[in-house]
Amino acid sequence: MTAQAVDAQHYWYEQDEHERGRRMLEAMRLYRAAEAAMRRRTRDEMHMGENDLLALRFMLRAKQEHRLVSPTDLGAYLGIKTSSVTVMLDRLEAAGHVVRRPSETDRRRVTVSTTDFADSEVRKTLSHMHHRMMGATTGIEPEVAAGIVDFLDRMREAVDSIDRTEPEGQPQH
Repeated sequence: MTAQAVDAQHYWYEQDEHERGRRMLEAMRLYRAAEAAMRRRTRDEMHMGENDLLALRFMLRAKQEHRLVSPTDLGAYLGIKTSSVTVMLDRLEAAGHVVRRPSETDRRRVTVSTTDFADSEVRKTLSHMHHRMMGATTGIEPEVAAGIVDFLDRMREAVDSIDRTEPEGQPQH
């Protein structure tokens, strides 16, 4: 490769910056693939679909924050129709993971919450993995940890800001 070709290839980025960014994105891609495989194993172990597990985690978090959850909230969070939420809640309720109750403020509405059994099963299934993940953070210097958090926040913002109607590869104006 000639010096001109190298200069043209790295026109927008310093070569070191471009290579560092590529390595960071590749490491993140590999982590996401490993995390997706772990989630599949977790769903298989708990005999649940992805939305079932996501719904349980959403409701467990809401319970910790003393927030009520409606089927409408779940549908909005998961991006699924009301009829699909109803089928999912029927399945989770039959398995002993959730209970539905009339809303205390509006009898026409229903709230859903996790059972102690669901909380226990999720904790039992995920605790080993959470301990291993926390172990991976041990020894990371505070400045490095702050940089990692900043990077992940910036990546989340970059992904969240993508306009779904804009053609791929076209810069936003």
